[in-house]
Amino acid sequence: MRRKVINAVLFTVLAILVAMFICYFVVRCHRRRRRQGKGRGAVLPSHGARADRFQVAGGSSAYGGGGGGVEGALVRFPGGEGLTVAAILEAPGEVVAKSGHSTLYRAGLSAGEAVALLRFVRPVCAAGAEEAVVAARLLGAVQHPNVVPIRALYVGPRGEMLLVHPFFAAGSLRRFLQEGINVSQGWEIICKLSIGIVKGLDHLHTGSQKPIIHGNLKTNNIMLDADFQPMISDFGLYFLLNPAAAQQMLETSAMQGYKAPELIKMREATRESDIYSLGVILLEMLAQKEAANSISPNARDIHLPASFKDLVLERKISDAFSSELIRQSKSSGKEQNLYAFFELATNCCNPSPSLRPDTKRILEMLEEITR
Repeated sequence: MRRKVINAVLFTVLAILVAMFICYFVVRCHRRRRRQGKGRGAVLPSHGARADRFQVAGGSSAYGGGGGGVEGALVRFPGGEGLTVAAILEAPGEVVAKSGHSTLYRAGLSAGEAVALLRFVRPVCAAGAEEAVVAARLLGAVQHPNVVPIRALYVGPRGEMLLVHPFFAAGSLRRFLQEGINVSQGWEIICKLSIGIVKGLDHLHTGSQKPIIHGNLKTNNIMLDADFQPMISDFGLYFLLNPAAAQQMLETSAMQGYKAPELIKMREATRESDIYSLGVILLEMLAQKEAANSISPNARDIHLPASFKDLVLERKISDAFSSELIRQSKSSGKEQNLYAFFELATNCCNPSPSLRPDTKRILEMLEEITR
């Protein structure tokens, strides 16, 4: 009798444990499906009608700014008023570039511009959603002929972000330099590009109450329109990244030769470090070669990418330009202008940040040089 009672108790306990295990398994599977369902809104290829549930009504922005947080929010800016979450998430995209923090897509949109660039910032690299929306409102307010505008920012449920920009078929300044400048128009195009870039950077530095530091200025982040008008892109991108991803972006810039020497000790970019990067870009346009840093620079070297150091140290100015560019400048009486341009570029790369000219002074000197 006693054994029967014990067996009955053990059977009851075992049955309860099995039931609890089954309930736990069912609940866990249900939660996993819900997480997977939410995650489907993070990737560019088709998302179907699920995208519609992230749409919030009211105003020119889908972000209400209420106490419910900003997940699934769409913030629109001038030129992106017709965009919807569905149009962005369902846009068929083609990868055009990748970095440690994001992927760039060329996408066809059903609203607004027919073709756009979408930058997908990975959740692991993104700043907090509310912080990103505040930063995006600051960046989206920037409007200038030499700055690529932000059309919209989407913040997804997992913290992922999609930035919408206009698409420029002419590509980047880097691509343009790689393909080679038309010799007969070399000096004229270099002047036009330089003045446009400086005007755009000056607007970022002085056009708002608080300066907007680019932080990652390089030829790959300068787009060209069909008339060779340069437009600075990806300005202030570090605002949308967490500190680790922002630092990684700076390190990548350093390897490519654009990082100012003081950023070895400082963690935040400044107007002066932007000027250094500008100087490297000006040298690239003259030398028709990409910036590149040596693996182990000598401490006595001036702070310039290795590809330009010898030219400056030994004053081999003529070696910085193609023979055709030299010949063109001589025939047009612009040889001294060419040398003055070279000196201005190297002044921008002065190892002392306080001795670098600001954007207004650079623009004034460029306009004088390119007359």
